[in-house]
Amino acid sequence: MAQYSRIEVASVMRETGMVPLFYHPDIELGKKVLKACYDGGARLMEFTSRGDFAFEIFGELNKYAIAELPGMIMGVGSITDAGAASLYMQLGANFIVTPSLREDIAIACNRRKVLWSPGCGSLTEINRAEELGCEIVKLFPGSTYGPGFVKAIKGPQPWTSVMPTGGVSTETSNLKGWFDAGVTCVGMGSQLISKDVLANKDYKGLENAVREAMKTINKVRK
Repeated sequence: MAQYSRIEVASVMRETGMVPLFYHPDIELGKKVLKACYDGGARLMEFTSRGDFAFEIFGELNKYAIAELPGMIMGVGSITDAGAASLYMQLGANFIVTPSLREDIAIACNRRKVLWSPGCGSLTEINRAEELGCEIVKLFPGSTYGPGFVKAIKGPQPWTSVMPTGGVSTETSNLKGWFDAGVTCVGMGSQLISKDVLANKDYKGLENAVREAMKTINKVRK
């Protein structure tokens, strides 16, 4: 079961401002990526469930995080139904991220007080997600909407917490645009954990990239 409540996870998302996203079928490589992100200052990781037997890989990575990386909060993304959400929560997922708004997933996660972040693309979807108890809404794909969309919805709804995923990079101008618009945190995938990093097994480079991204986020939020 989850080691962190949805309120605890939401608090860490707000504090750190960043959720790295990652998937790879190699468990040992995944552990090294996880440690590099942890050593760089990240305290959350969204494991994207996209490959065959992905749940087995997540289980091993979560066991590793619990044993070796104190305070690292593991969650799962790309979840499309309540059955998958329940399976991952049985493996200790501390948060569930979905590409779209699914009420069956909301029910399953709320029953266990696990944070769920649904992908929303309209104010109506965001409102419905919040009515279902969502703490932080995922704006997906972020590149389609941009910071202007976030700024527009924060006007009438300053209480809404948004995490854009897709279209977020480590560049200062990009991060400043999102945080100036009022996002709570950002999800970062291939722009942070790139194919080159994985191919070259450049874990030290990844650690440095995470550290610099965290520094940039802290700077632009002040």
